[in-house]
Amino acid sequence: MIEAYGLTKRYGAKTAVYNLSFQVRPGAVTGFLGPNGSGKSTTMRMILGLDTPTAGQVTVAGRRFRDLPNAPRQVGALLDAKAVHGGRSARSHLLSLAQLSGIPARRVDEVLDVVGLRQVAGKRSQGFSLGMGQRLGIAAALLGDPQVLLFDEPVNGLDPEGILWVRNLMKQLAGEGRTVFVSSHLMSEMALTAEHLIVIGRGQLMADTSVKEFIAQNSVGFARVRTPDGDPGQREKLTSAVQEAGGHVQPEDDGALRVNGLPLPQISELAHNADVRLWELSPHQASLEEAYMQLTQGAVDYRSSVDQRAGFQQAPQQPSQQQQLAASQLGVPMGPGAPGAPGMPGAPGMPGAMPPQGVPVGAGAAGGWGPPPGGAPAQQAGPYGAGPGHGAGPGYGPQPVPGGTPDPYAHVAAQQPQGGPPQAPPVPGGPPAPAAPTDASRPDSEDDAR
Repeated sequence: MIEAYGLTKRYGAKTAVYNLSFQVRPGAVTGFLGPNGSGKSTTMRMILGLDTPTAGQVTVAGRRFRDLPNAPRQVGALLDAKAVHGGRSARSHLLSLAQLSGIPARRVDEVLDVVGLRQVAGKRSQGFSLGMGQRLGIAAALLGDPQVLLFDEPVNGLDPEGILWVRNLMKQLAGEGRTVFVSSHLMSEMALTAEHLIVIGRGQLMADTSVKEFIAQNSVGFARVRTPDGDPGQREKLTSAVQEAGGHVQPEDDGALRVNGLPLPQISELAHNADVRLWELSPHQASLEEAYMQLTQGAVDYRSSVDQRAGFQQAPQQPSQQQQLAASQLGVPMGPGAPGAPGMPGAPGMPGAMPPQGVPVGAGAAGGWGPPPGGAPAQQAGPYGAGPGHGAGPGYGPQPVPGGTPDPYAHVAAQQPQGGPPQAPPVPGGPPAPAAPTDASRPDSEDDAR
């Protein structure tokens, strides 16, 4: 038997377990339930002497674990299936545990057969799957043939056949009069395996009762009633009779009725007195999972939320300082949503700009969106963005088009010094602006060109 009295464990300012008292009796599988972070693993560690309680005490067979003579022969536990030296084989791992506890070596092969690992006993455990690791951990717990067994998530990683095997193994061990304490988050398995439940939340005891009583106390059962589908009048008569008797009726999507507040014999009697034929009258009880969720909904620390995927939405980009300076010289507004802003169509006349909507594209279009007037073909651009013989710099400003509309930014380009990129306006009282770098690829005069 496992007995805990006022068990408390604090880690600094955090209280993991507070004033927890319970008993785990032999001859039955006791389930240990609770949300993540509720203190289940901490409680099991204190039972096994791995953590020292801040207050209170816990005993196994009337003694603290550290006071038990040859404890592995009396208590077996599986807390972490990965607590195995990966370089050892399954047999070597179990053999080392057996030698430390004075257990005969032949017992190693017996437990390997029990858990189904005899064929891979010589393989290193680092290559085992999660389910195989769980089986090896269970074998280590059974090695000393103990009377008290603790399992933390024993079916984690097991296939359906393995889950069924663990379920039957737990019942068999309890049937032999052993104390079996199992922690799990699988409510469906606990409903089939456990007979008694201990439920904690945020380190405190919430329930200590049998599975049937736990479901009855934390859920509401109902009766499912169905009348002939082709006669809606009978369903209305039964609904009126049930409501007059104090019951509550809720229609189901498939045409049946959900009745609360009345036992099945009374519902049958009401239907008989109202001359209503019944096609179905069956009791329905909530599952262990529904009852558990109802009880622990206020003790859950980690709750999920809906993924809004906001991280994939690109935030509006702010123009750089160089872009703002160039725009101020050209008189173009900048900023989020303004023409020419990053991610927006460029301003008219700016390099790489797109033609604004509603503006005709073609001959005579302002801003140079189309070919020259008269349909004259555009001259082939040279390596510096201008045709040969035009005397313009290598791409420093737009070229005049004969007969076309004057460039509205020509006066700005004329103010820029030749032979380099546009310069920032001088700051009053500041140092003089540095001279533009000379492009060695361009001759400064005809003599230099020769």
